[in-house]
Amino acid sequence: MAAAAAAVVSAFIGSCANPPAPAGQPGPVTAEPTLQVGLIVGAPSIPLGGDAALTVSGPDGGRLVEIAAGESWRADAGGEGIALVSAMGTRTGGYDQLRVAATDSAAPVRVNGRSYHGTLALLRDRTGLTVVNQVGLEAYLLGVVSSEMGRRDPSEQQALRAQAVVSRTYAVRNLGRWRSQGFDLYGTVSDQVYAGIGGETPEGEQAVEATRGQILTYGGAPIDAFFFSTCGGRTAAGVEVFRGADRPYLRSVPDVSPDGTVYCSISPRYRWREEWTGDALRAVLRKSLPAVLGVSAARVQDVRDVRIASRSGSGRVSQLTIVLAEDPVQVDGPSVRQVLRNGTGDILRSTAFTLAAEKNGRRLTRLVIDGGGNGHGVGFCQWGAVGRARSGQDYERILAAYYPETELQRQY
Repeated sequence: MAAAAAAVVSAFIGSCANPPAPAGQPGPVTAEPTLQVGLIVGAPSIPLGGDAALTVSGPDGGRLVEIAAGESWRADAGGEGIALVSAMGTRTGGYDQLRVAATDSAAPVRVNGRSYHGTLALLRDRTGLTVVNQVGLEAYLLGVVSSEMGRRDPSEQQALRAQAVVSRTYAVRNLGRWRSQGFDLYGTVSDQVYAGIGGETPEGEQAVEATRGQILTYGGAPIDAFFFSTCGGRTAAGVEVFRGADRPYLRSVPDVSPDGTVYCSISPRYRWREEWTGDALRAVLRKSLPAVLGVSAARVQDVRDVRIASRSGSGRVSQLTIVLAEDPVQVDGPSVRQVLRNGTGDILRSTAFTLAAEKNGRRLTRLVIDGGGNGHGVGFCQWGAVGRARSGQDYERILAAYYPETELQRQY
């Protein structure tokens, strides 16, 4: 792929941010499951309608209204429940939940300007409306694979197939993860980026179809399929980032070809730099330390030094020491990225970095961090998979590289 095109897809690839997997193991999956995907949570109002006619049903399944094709209605969160407001302003309300389906079962449903396969459930939550897309797993993946990986060249199809298997495994492993909120998965970086029909591409569709029903297992159960953008040359062990993620297949592995080339070196975030003046760093820490570690902002009157206290087995920073005017603050590895935010408020790209602190007397005046990679570093390296695909590796080999000792199985 040309450099210009690679720059475009860099905005997509690596957008995921997988949290730790839930405790316990899910039961076996022998047929394609239907997912409940949380699209919107806590919204005061939701626009409904689009190209296809929609039917809105009540909790008992009875039809309430039909929204004609091209017509726009609104669902509002009110004190009495969910209210429906027609295009003419007519208002009916008092519903705890509603179901929205296309009149033609083959047509998409449209909400908040986006189209989706399947149906929608509107739920009254504590602060507003929750919108849930009820959709088959394979149709869900069509809106995930290219949303996570971007548009890819045909020579990189094997990387897309690997992502399809990883995303399918992640979904199966995390069924019911957010059950208390009325759905299985968020459609955002909290789980996997899901853009619905607007995120689908022909190459992503091919990858999903070619791997239909396939997931990665260990000991017969779906694995914790963590993934991220760019490892920088070596992945991290699970326990370096996620408490309780001590899995044989989540160990640190090198991402280097036989000729010494790092597979993910094609990533625009393979190497990077962040800089802060002393005043800028103090302003950042006065916000981040109270939010992340509960340190009082009043303690951050002066920053005297920042130094690396220890590193993990993969070479990432496992503890950082921030010296304030009073006692120093110790920041453990998983919190480092949240504490050291840049000027725009973004978290640090990774914990694989070196730093240089400049001081004037007992006061820090400048901090420079040179880092590698993007994301938590555990499991599947998306840009590394692209590099491996370009080198001729198939998706089975790519998956085996990032999740050693796992087995690829077709569940349905």
